[in-house]
Amino acid sequence: MDHTPGFLRAVDAVRPHVREVDVATMREALATGHAVVLDVREDREWARGHVPGARHIARGVLERDVERAIPDPATPLILYCGGGYRSMLAADALQRMGYTDVRSMTGGWREYVVAGGQVVVPASPLDEP
Repeated sequence: MDHTPGFLRAVDAVRPHVREVDVATMREALATGHAVVLDVREDREWARGHVPGARHIARGVLERDVERAIPDPATPLILYCGGGYRSMLAADALQRMGYTDVRSMTGGWREYVVAGGQVVVPASPLDEP
């Protein structure tokens, strides 16, 4: 996807403040239960497939809904989106809200799929929360 210059500037502005992890680190954290993996893509993207065990809160409602879904701000979180840009912005927003252990997965969903990650595709978007 071609990103606009303003969007890329916004991502670059927060990048120094957000820790990033690679796909292997995310998979290990998910497998061991050391982090909640949070998919911040849009609902339609989630419905087309997502990381097994990931939770979903779309970027558009993240700040509104996260405290109900993940009330402990010390919970380790790894966020992913399509390519790692929206999750970078989302991680910054969560840190500003007081979440203390937030990381963004470099390369996002696309990198995960290229790396051969398992994919869950619900039969219907209503099959999963």
